[in-house]
This record gives sequence, C-alpha cells and structure tokens, in this order.
Amino acid sequence: MEKGNMMDRITVHPDVMVGKPTIRKMRITVEQLLRALANGVTTDQLLDDYPELEKEDIRAALLYASQLVDEERVYAVGAN
Repeated sequence: MEKGNMMDRITVHPDVMVGKPTIRKMRITVEQLLRALANGVTTDQLLDDYPELEKEDIRAALLYASQLVDEERVYAVGAN
C-alpha cells in the first residue's frame, strides 16, 4: 500500500473523539492503538479486540506517529 493511501486511514473530525486522530472515522484513536502496542498488546490481539480494525490501520497509526516525530524539533533554551 502506498504511503499516501495509508495516511487516508487517519482521520480528524472535531465531532469524533474530540478531534483526536482516529482510524477511518471510527472511535478508535491513533493514541489508543499506540498506547496498546507500547504496553505489549500484539497486533493480533488488537485485531481480535476490534474486528472492524484492519492490519493496515495499525500500520497507518505507526506511520502517522513516525511522521510527527520526524517533524519534531528540539531547541536548547537556557540561561548563559
């Protein structure tokens, strides 16, 4: 699947989950998936727990997060 098409799976709408990035306008947030994965929940477990979820949705969430980190810049601020 192309990167552009994969990112189409991430949707943001002010009336869904308070505007947080979600998967295909469902009430499953990118944050929710990332937190589950970080806590050791496997992809297979997520797919079992959320039958409407697709493997590509999880990959899209990871890609979305990686792009946010890629754009992040940290600047040193301090008193000299």
